[in-house]
Amino acid sequence: MDANIAKTMASMRGAPTRGGRTDRRGMREEAEAMRVAEVEREKKLVRVNEFITVSELAQILKVSPTEIVGFAFKNLGLMITVNQRLDFDQIEIVAGEFGFQAVREDEYKAEEVGTVPEDLPEELVSRPPIVTIMGHVDHGKTSLLDYIRKANVVAGEAGGITQHIGAYHVELAGGRMITFLDTPGHEAFTAMRARGAQVTDEVILVVAADDAVMPQTIEAISHAKNAGVPMIVAINKVDLPQANAMKVKQDLLQHGVVLEEFGGTTLSTEISAKKGTGIEQLLEQILLQADLLELKANPNKRATGTVVEAQLDAGKGPVATVLVQSGTLKVGDDFIVGMFSGRVRALLDERGKPVKSAGPAIPVQVLGMAGVPMAGDQLLVVEDAGAAREVAQRRERPDREAKSRRTTRGGVTLEDFLAQSTTGEVRSLRIVIKADQGGPAEALADALSQLGTSEVKVEVVHRGVGAITESDILLARASGAIIIGFHVRPDNNARAAAERENVDIKLYRIIYEAVADVRSALEGMLRPEKREVVLGEAEVLETFKVPKIGLIAGCAVRSGIIRRDGRVRIIRDSVEVYEGTIHSLRRFKDDVKEVREGFECGIGVENFNDLKVGDRIECYRTEEIARTLESAPQS
Repeated sequence: MDANIAKTMASMRGAPTRGGRTDRRGMREEAEAMRVAEVEREKKLVRVNEFITVSELAQILKVSPTEIVGFAFKNLGLMITVNQRLDFDQIEIVAGEFGFQAVREDEYKAEEVGTVPEDLPEELVSRPPIVTIMGHVDHGKTSLLDYIRKANVVAGEAGGITQHIGAYHVELAGGRMITFLDTPGHEAFTAMRARGAQVTDEVILVVAADDAVMPQTIEAISHAKNAGVPMIVAINKVDLPQANAMKVKQDLLQHGVVLEEFGGTTLSTEISAKKGTGIEQLLEQILLQADLLELKANPNKRATGTVVEAQLDAGKGPVATVLVQSGTLKVGDDFIVGMFSGRVRALLDERGKPVKSAGPAIPVQVLGMAGVPMAGDQLLVVEDAGAAREVAQRRERPDREAKSRRTTRGGVTLEDFLAQSTTGEVRSLRIVIKADQGGPAEALADALSQLGTSEVKVEVVHRGVGAITESDILLARASGAIIIGFHVRPDNNARAAAERENVDIKLYRIIYEAVADVRSALEGMLRPEKREVVLGEAEVLETFKVPKIGLIAGCAVRSGIIRRDGRVRIIRDSVEVYEGTIHSLRRFKDDVKEVREGFECGIGVENFNDLKVGDRIECYRTEEIARTLESAPQS
């Protein structure tokens, strides 16, 4: 058979030919090259959550945090610290600098626990407005809420400051309800205040009529604008003799808040939280604004909500205040929240009374979760409890890995600390934070992370909720950290372990006291500033050699004082030629400690025998001055 015919028949039967094998080999090589390229591309991809810290990003990129800090300062003009959170745009730029491509990854994927179906218009019903009360410390936010709720929530607050975000709902005379979020007034709680604005429909900005627009007032305005929610200004303390409401209104104009009476869209009312003046008008404005917003939600589906606050209760276990955003949360519901799963064992209102369910925009305390979630975590009711537990375990794994990485550092010794000092490395004050609730723990961590400079910094190794336990002591020992307890105390085992492991525990009830103490500790870690003080100057008139002593310069003290224990520099023709110490200072034949201006003396300089007539001998001393964080260069 002809070879060409055989080849054609083989081809028709599907038998491989030399050309066919070559084509398939080429296809396989091409596929393999694509696979290798995809693997290489995956290696350069980093999946990050928005708002991770510089320290966490450095671990992901496998670079030093100081490299990221330096790059941000030089190229982005940002002065950041290792514990500062970065937004995704900043993360993307930094990752690109180090050869990586950042991919945004939601912290907790919705598809992990199933999708929640979209609501149909006919399923939606009106819901109460969620109102956040904001303003400067001591301007009367909590007093206003106290008057509205007719219950004293001020008593027992340390330092007169609300220490956590509280969620409360009130029912008005007409049967309508309003949910209030009471945010802390202290500046250290900026992050918590921002979270309050993220779940709110309206913001009540409380400004004292006897004061002015203060820094925290400006922060609150910024948060409300960024959240895109309408604002109502409540000018408080109008009953005081020194009240000047018009000045407050004019001050607000400078910050872009134009009230209705000045032609703007922002509602305002003058109130007295102490006497109740203007409160009814304020509530009417809240409801009017809510009607304009047409707030609606579907109560007949699986509940979703946001954790407003969470704590570890001695009798109840983990307890979270959850603001239900859609659906109805009921006793017996299985749910997942943050890194924890659970089943609703009980629901309590803000006064501790049990309730069977909570609908949209209603805050409720939830019992029955496996651990204490963080404020801001999303709660989602699920149908499959087993799947929820698996998802919770997957979510918890990265946290365990991060904690494991932190504990492999080993203890910090004095030699390590001195080595940091001599090599010029940034020295870290490592801290473990435990608080009674998640909000204060996060707020304290954020406040402390802002204290760092280019020389010293605070590194929050871990923050958590609940009493200080033996595991916290071991973590602090392994990472060379101190423990700060906020409204919590160590148990007996922890106290014994702290003494055994020599771990320092500091307990506080007011955040700014903790911040002040950490600030003092950081300032103690700063190297003192060396400052040179010129004591006096002498001119060489003649020189002569003295046996067994060496060259002595006969000098006239032209200014100040020449001291025997001072350092000197020799200046010749305006150029420094030597620096050293005095080994001999005499007046006539007597050794003296000092010689003042207008007198003559003999000066011998240690290890220097080249003094010439006309040289100037400048005497000085070096002083060490303690520095503050403000005087140190910022990172």
